[in-house]
Amino acid sequence: MSEQTKPLVQALSQFKEKRPISFHVPGHKNGLLSGLPEELQSALQYDMTELEGLDDLHAPSGVIREAEQRLSALYQSDRSFFLVNGSTVGNLAMMYAACKPGDTVIVQRNAHKSIFHAIELTGAEPVFVSPTWDSHSNTPGAVRFARVKEAIEAYPDTKAVVLTYPTYYGVTGSELADIIQFSHSKGIPVLVDEAHGAHFVTGDAFPPSALELGADVVVHSAHKTLPAMTMASFLHIRSTLITPERIAHYLGMLQSSSPSYLLMASLDDARAYADYFTVEDQEDFLEKRLAFIDSLLAIPALQIVETDDPLKLLLRVKGYTGFELLARLEAEGIFAELADPFQVLFVLPLLKKGIEYPFSESVQRIAAAVEGLPVKEEVADESIPMDEGLSTLTYLPQELLERDTEWRSIEESVGRVAAASIIPYPPGIPLLLGGETVTERHVASLMQYLQMNAKFQGAIRANDRRIQVIID
Repeated sequence: MSEQTKPLVQALSQFKEKRPISFHVPGHKNGLLSGLPEELQSALQYDMTELEGLDDLHAPSGVIREAEQRLSALYQSDRSFFLVNGSTVGNLAMMYAACKPGDTVIVQRNAHKSIFHAIELTGAEPVFVSPTWDSHSNTPGAVRFARVKEAIEAYPDTKAVVLTYPTYYGVTGSELADIIQFSHSKGIPVLVDEAHGAHFVTGDAFPPSALELGADVVVHSAHKTLPAMTMASFLHIRSTLITPERIAHYLGMLQSSSPSYLLMASLDDARAYADYFTVEDQEDFLEKRLAFIDSLLAIPALQIVETDDPLKLLLRVKGYTGFELLARLEAEGIFAELADPFQVLFVLPLLKKGIEYPFSESVQRIAAAVEGLPVKEEVADESIPMDEGLSTLTYLPQELLERDTEWRSIEESVGRVAAASIIPYPPGIPLLLGGETVTERHVASLMQYLQMNAKFQGAIRANDRRIQVIID
């Protein structure tokens, strides 16, 4: 692929060819002063600042503007933005653009923690809509149209509906278009964290993007499924309810004033990768994927579960938790995206024709990981499907700051209010929200994760099984 299809990458390459002498930031001086490994030092020759010909992310008028216009054309948006602070900053910006303190927002309960941070920072008042339980993937799935409709009718002053599509596990559901259409009929914008769906635009083998289904603002983690660097993300807007200027205003406040040109170049490259992903590429990817799955199915102990997104695969071994399976895989040099009580999640590479991936070696290592495992009874399904009703917080995030707290054992915390969120990570979806009243359901789920040695972020002390609660 020619660099001329990637305007920012081309500009950086041409700038480097001039052998520039740096009397500007950054202080590594084109990598000369860096003590990083040699391979990383060479990349620093492209780690520039806003110099002549390289444009400015916060006021693009040259190559960055052209790169973002190409991005917008690909996703058919009114305007698209490069994000150098991850999808987190996109989620923050779209929330600020849609609501102000005291506004009601309807939020999918299994949202990423950045959505809950956005609620806290904006001062919005959330109404949570729980998803249905997806028994196929054994995870919380998509929300139903009927529940969102119920929430909007119960809270007619709602200023935004905030959804996650697809879930971390690649579950999309089938009612997003109906939710968007009904929300728009009430004058309510729909904001979608589509972090795991940047690749949906590459072909009809993948689900449709929320942008295609009519969402007003969509955020993509380009680094999750496209070949972009970590933190590199996109934001797209196509709306009559929220203006691009309002989004740009908040991105200008929230994004770094010294954006990384390495990240932006990788976004330009990732956009081009998706833009030139052909039907032939898709067919080749699907063939390689199917051959990989068939090889995995030949491993006697292994179970394979597919979801709505062909890039996601779930691996299970009867009688073993996902955490146990992950440890075995890592011992063989196979590193997965995450584990949960029942399975391990793989994110497959979005391969183009002619690009090879070590699938055969991977199968050998996976077979070695599960080889010789003693047969055990199947792991009891102690998961508690999430309630499909509506819920609100007992205390809003801003109210929690004024409350005294204490650490209590998890079992003794039923009926108390959580002082802060408790988040198994990954995937970064809060199991218990700050300001939420602790229920038996929360306790059972927390104990289940602790028994399986899951990793947590937030107000929990796993070693002595205590959580932080409000003193009433």
